Order: sequence, then C-alpha cells, then structure tokens
Amino acid sequence: MIWTMMAAVVKSAAVASAVTIAGPQGPLAGTLLDARSEAERRAPVVVVIPGSGPTDRDGNSPLGMTAASYRLLAEALAARGVSTLRIDKRGMFGSKAAVADANAVTIADYAADAHRWAAEAAKRTGGRCAWLLGHSEGGLVALKAAQDPRGLCGVILVAAPGRPLGAVMREQLRANPANAPLLSPALAAIDALESGKRVDPATLPPPLDALFRAEVQGFLIDAFAQDPVKLAARITLPVLIVQGDRDLQVAVADAQALAKADPKATLAIVPGVNHVLKAVGEDRAANLAAYADPSLPVAPAVVDAIAKAAGR
Repeated sequence: MIWTMMAAVVKSAAVASAVTIAGPQGPLAGTLLDARSEAERRAPVVVVIPGSGPTDRDGNSPLGMTAASYRLLAEALAARGVSTLRIDKRGMFGSKAAVADANAVTIADYAADAHRWAAEAAKRTGGRCAWLLGHSEGGLVALKAAQDPRGLCGVILVAAPGRPLGAVMREQLRANPANAPLLSPALAAIDALESGKRVDPATLPPPLDALFRAEVQGFLIDAFAQDPVKLAARITLPVLIVQGDRDLQVAVADAQALAKADPKATLAIVPGVNHVLKAVGEDRAANLAAYADPSLPVAPAVVDAIAKAAGR
C-alpha cells in the first residue's frame, strides 16, 4: 500500500517546460508536460491541437472561454502517466511571430505544424511517435495531418465535427431562435463561401459582418471544403472518437458519422459532458457557464478514454 502511494506521487510529479520549434517566419510555441517518472525512459505523448478561433494552448479564448480545458486535461493525463504537448496555433499567442497574419492559414498549414509538433514531442519524451488530439475544429486538423501517418501513433478526436464546417455552422445558427432575422443573409454567405466565392461584409447586418469579415474568408473557404468523414475513411492509424452527449456545439451524430467512416475506430460517448469536456446537468445556462469555469475538472471519463487509447 505504501509503495503504491509512493509510485502514484512519482508518476504525478510531471514537469512542465516551454517548447518552441521553427515556424514559417518565426517560432511556434507550446508547453510540454512530461509525465515520465525517474524510472521511465519513455511515456506516451499526446499533442493537443486547439479548436477554432483564438483558442490558446490552455483551451482559453479572449472571446469569453476561460475553462482551461486543455491545461486541466494535460494535468489529469499526466497523473495517468501520459505526457502532453499543448500548442498555440501559428500567428496566435506564443506563436504570434510564426506568421504575419494569423488569418492567412489553411487546414493543411495547421496539419503540417501538427506533424512538426509530433516529431518534437516524440523526441523529447523518448518515443517513436506521438498521438494527435484534436478538439472541435482541431479534430479536422488532426484528420488532415493523419493522411500522412509517419511519426504518428494515432488520432484522438474530441468533440470533433463529423460534417463539413459549413453544415455545422448552419445548424448552430438555426439552433438559436434569436438568429431568425439573420438566417437568410447568414445562410447565403455560407453558400457563397462553400462555392469558393467571397462575400462583401458591408452587405451583411451586424454581427454577421464580423463573423464573415473579409480577412477570415480565405480560411473559411478552405475549411468549408474539408470533409471530415472522407478524411476519416482514409486513415490507417488507430483512432479514438470522444463525444459528450451534452455538447451544445457538436452532436453525438457527428461522432457516430466519424465512427461509421472508420469502422476500426473506438467510439466513446461520454454521458453528461459538454463541449469543453466538463460534467454538466441538463440546464443550458449552467452548461454555458462551464465555459468560463476553470475550477471544474475535465470529466474523468474523458481522461480515462484518452489514457486507455494511449496505452495507460
């Protein structure tokens, strides 16, 4: 019993360190949480790819998301002996100098960065490969990166869309009754971007002019052209799909579509878990409040599924 307790203490004493790698014009930055004990030469390592917009390596955003989901997930995985490398996307936060314009990117650019991060993570933790964990839009990046399996142990898709992002955006807009006056111009803008055509934000009412601002339209055109189901069907690596059934942004049906595309994948539907990986009740207001509550831990079932996939 005493020995078991001592082993647990050693395993949970993970060491965090800042890591940089070369980016296109400047460094890309991340945080490695090394879970190896003194007795271990290597441990499984997971690269955490952030979701959409200005989401940082901890899972926070200046747009009001302060749940710290990625940091809390990394700490919980470290207690299970799984190392993590969580990253800032090119052009944002610690990776701001990597490109002059954070909006001038493609999913393929992010996928190339993910491959470089996987190589760095494996090198620093003594492994031959690294897992890619993509959350939300980051799942699309992980799927894109996994089209080239070299250096990757497998893919973990967490709250990842199973439809093109234009379809997801339409559903999200329709789900809020307050959007009714904006639906017609919003859906027309999505239609145009899906066809590869830009729209004039000046012709859109607020807040659509901000949602479809000119500088992000190139990225949206590229992202809308990606089909996660087609990408999943071509993956040859192990895949874990984790989806909470109280997610207000991505549906269980998305996870099921991804699993159907890759019959070898493991599907974990986690009861009572929302989009930021916290356990919540049925109340919508409380669900949304969890997006700004770093005191709530990541749901243990999410940690269990990921640790098991990684071999812990």
